[in-house]
Amino acid sequence: MIKDLIKKSIAASFLIALGDYALLKLGTPLGPIIFAFGLLGVCYLGLNLFTGKCGFLFEERLDPLDLTIILLVNLLAGFFIGLIFSFIDPELVAAASSKVASWNFSFSFFGKAFLCGTIMYLAVKMYKLKTPLGILFGIPLFIFCGFQHCIANVITLGISRGFDWSLLLAILGNFLGSLFLSWFSAKQKIPRRFSEESKQ
Repeated sequence: MIKDLIKKSIAASFLIALGDYALLKLGTPLGPIIFAFGLLGVCYLGLNLFTGKCGFLFEERLDPLDLTIILLVNLLAGFFIGLIFSFIDPELVAAASSKVASWNFSFSFFGKAFLCGTIMYLAVKMYKLKTPLGILFGIPLFIFCGFQHCIANVITLGISRGFDWSLLLAILGNFLGSLFLSWFSAKQKIPRRFSEESKQ
């Protein structure tokens, strides 16, 4: 069980790393659109991505220990995959370092992570209700808006071959943002047509 959990968490980190690679390599507007490929892969393959799971902690009664393991594996695997990418394509290092230099340990940064968390929850929730539109629109949305995704950020840190404490704010913001929207959606009734389809 734990082996499968770790394996699926590493695979999720790899797919998000591919999206981050494309983002750093291509920039806007193409990079943010292609980045969505990573989360689509995570959802379709049933992999473990912290930002796609944490909002369902109470809604689906996830094991907090499992979620913690997913986070730690995503972070460690993401950093080392990013580090490997930095040697595969050294040109990415400058782009990643420039991006990291714009981060800061502030309320604004936390707020951007919080908003990213709400988008991630909604994107995965819509996928669970049988539509990929939340991913196809939501992922480019949070990137174009400059919102902060903790797993993408740790991959960028790996590519930059450095570290920044703002990562802690990104993790907390993503977590609380996802739970906030999960709490809000729990107060709303899902149309019967969607709830029935999601059970099939």
